[in-house]
Amino acid sequence: MADKKAVGTITEIKGPVIDARFEKGSLPRVNNALRIKRDGEPDLILEVAQHLGDDVVRAIAMDSTDGLSRGMEVINTGGPITVPVGPE
Repeated sequence: MADKKAVGTITEIKGPVIDARFEKGSLPRVNNALRIKRDGEPDLILEVAQHLGDDVVRAIAMDSTDGLSRGMEVINTGGPITVPVGPE
């Protein structure tokens, strides 16, 4: 399991649950944030919940998955979801 930025593809979408396949050796860690770029909308953030085997992870979307399709790019951010706190 690597903890580097890597790109995978969506293999299955079930409501807020998304399965994504990554290249061998670049599997995101559990609790890592994943990012999906969407045209005309903010990026969708997901959190890895489980390793399914065969270089596939199961992740939970933090927003609606409407408009996503199999084959779309999923980017491993290399770390957990972060939220800024305090004054800018």
